[in-house]
Amino acid sequence: MERYTKPAILLHWLIALLIIAAFALGVTMTDIPGLTPTKLKYFSWHKWLGVTVLALACLRLLWRLTHAAPAYPAQIPRWQQGAAHALHFLLYILIFAIPVSGYLYSLAAGIPVVYLGVLPLPVIIDPNPELKPLLKLVHYWLNMTLLAAFCLHVLAALKHQFIDRDGVLRRILP
Repeated sequence: MERYTKPAILLHWLIALLIIAAFALGVTMTDIPGLTPTKLKYFSWHKWLGVTVLALACLRLLWRLTHAAPAYPAQIPRWQQGAAHALHFLLYILIFAIPVSGYLYSLAAGIPVVYLGVLPLPVIIDPNPELKPLLKLVHYWLNMTLLAAFCLHVLAALKHQFIDRDGVLRRILP
């Protein structure tokens, strides 16, 4: 069975792990009451993870545009293949939209993003108290949508592995 390329596999798992870390950190930091040094540190780490995910997502998209994904096994019904394509498309959109929405939310709050504490990212919007709550809500709901899509993606992979036993999951395993 045809597999994904090594760079595609590496980017898939690296981005997945970074997203899980950023999500966990986001939940943890927002549960800390007040404005503490620990909370501020977590916010910085969360932003750094988001910027890293966005950069890797750009690499992944470039790779994907120049390297076709392996074909699905012939026994997978067309509707399932279509659903898989739709879910992957949604995941790609969210992988880009979430870091961008977080970046814009931070800027609207008047807080610049300084990657790894040394590289200031461009300030593309001015602080905007009216836009800040909307961007916070957008960032939150994009993340909740990603959580649902991620769960569906994992469940589908497990279905292919343990019920269908069609080798689909093996194509992306390291």
